[in-house]
Amino acid sequence: MPPVNKNQFLDCLERRVESHLQEAVKIFQNEPDAVLLQPAPDGGWSMAQCLDHLNGYGYYYLPQIAKGLSKPNKAAHPHTFTSTWLGTYFTRLMEPSTGTKKMKAFKNHIPRPDLDAPAVVAAFIQQQETLLTYLNQARTADLDTIKIPISITKWVKLKLGDVLQFLIAHNERHVQQAKRHLVNAGV
Repeated sequence: MPPVNKNQFLDCLERRVESHLQEAVKIFQNEPDAVLLQPAPDGGWSMAQCLDHLNGYGYYYLPQIAKGLSKPNKAAHPHTFTSTWLGTYFTRLMEPSTGTKKMKAFKNHIPRPDLDAPAVVAAFIQQQETLLTYLNQARTADLDTIKIPISITKWVKLKLGDVLQFLIAHNERHVQQAKRHLVNAGV
């Protein structure tokens, strides 16, 4: 993959996270529990389950990102980021525009149906705020040299930049899913 300007890359990711945060605050936070917990008409996840699924990934990746960012970095902070083929592949799988194939969630990331919907929404909002903080910290980090183990196997590590774009694409996928459910629910 060709190198991209790091600040432009982070600006784009930051805009997406800001959008997820605003949608959570303006839309999901104001819905009653019954609407948030209503299963999709096709038997799919409720809005709360979509967000809880994302929270599960956040509970894993946000501490890993914090750990990576906290390591002393004596090298220069390049102004570019170069995605790996594996990072690009995972991100493309998650992007709603390129990852159109329906996928099964890993067993440990399947949300329960009986959730505390307000707590799920609050956790999602908090995680998006934390992610914005980390994106800001990443501006002075080397997105190519910091490696983060992926959630499905600790043996595979991706560059910090790849993990950030994958995580945010995954968030986008399920925020859109939850918003479609709002339309289907007639809200």
